[in-house]
Amino acid sequence: MHTLSSPPPASRAAASRPPKHDWKAAVAPYAQPDVRRSVLDVLTSIVPYVLGFVGMYLLLDVSYWLTLLAAIPTAGFLLRTYIVFHDCAHGNFLPSKRGNHVLGVAAALLVYTPFSAWRHSHAVHHATAGDLDRRGEGDVPTMTVEEYRNASWGARTVYRLTRNPIVMLGLGPIVALVIEPRIWRKGQRPRIRRSIIATNLVLVAKVAVLCVLMGWQEFLLVQMPLVWLAGGAGVWLFYVQHQFEDAYWENTGEWDYADAALQGSSYLRLPQPLQWFTGNIGLHHVHHLSARIPNYRLQAAHDDLAVFHGVPVLTVRDGIRSMRLKLWCPVRGRLVTWREAAQAPAAAAQPA
Repeated sequence: MHTLSSPPPASRAAASRPPKHDWKAAVAPYAQPDVRRSVLDVLTSIVPYVLGFVGMYLLLDVSYWLTLLAAIPTAGFLLRTYIVFHDCAHGNFLPSKRGNHVLGVAAALLVYTPFSAWRHSHAVHHATAGDLDRRGEGDVPTMTVEEYRNASWGARTVYRLTRNPIVMLGLGPIVALVIEPRIWRKGQRPRIRRSIIATNLVLVAKVAVLCVLMGWQEFLLVQMPLVWLAGGAGVWLFYVQHQFEDAYWENTGEWDYADAALQGSSYLRLPQPLQWFTGNIGLHHVHHLSARIPNYRLQAAHDDLAVFHGVPVLTVRDGIRSMRLKLWCPVRGRLVTWREAAQAPAAAAQPA
């Protein structure tokens, strides 16, 4: 896979950023919420999503094909709603902590995700992305070639399924938005469990009311296309943000936060309409270096600061091709396909 503007692995850190003490001061001016911009984000995400949902329901009496056609832009607004939820979880969308929490919880009910539980999991993801020794929470499951070979038949089968594009984009949105957020695990903090249980109860009430008002069949006919479209786009975006050929993976002793952000998070260069609907999340390298930057300042930070000008750049085509990559190969220092993984012993003798 071709990644534009990507220096050789050995020179990445030196080429990508100034000394560590400089980047924090450089990004600080961009890590400030603008209430007017945040209100505009709400008006161009949550409000049109709710209106689009109602419009899809009204179109059921005209033609289901028109309902499905309306689902496309409505799913785009649902994606933007998810970005509002995401930014509130990072505490960067509004000036006050309480404001971020209240708006984040409200948006969470629209995207079927417990706010506090997701905020914790996502914070762990930011703190450990690219660390081989701390994988597992908030990440796309990623095995090394050796781990895959040593795994049981069942574990390999599950891993293959989770990395299969058809399963990932077909079943993945249902799992990511409908099933997985409903489940709490033994050993989780009480606050996290309460977040999941409370969200589940409110969502049951919400869905029950909508089913009474709309009819359960009508509710599913409207909601499920939105889950698949927005959820599928979200799953793909999250995948390509860290799963590209020259992504950054290091053991804890060698892992560096800034290097992981700048070389392990892609700049997915999307056409402008898609960048708008996805809330600039393709500028993932900026977001991972400083999660305090609101979505509407990510582009300006990238354009203005030299620290961001040596990062891996992906096109949509690159992102699609990255779905061929399955395992991390420490010998080659990159993600590899199944075929390349099978040839790893030869590659170990003569690294590619």
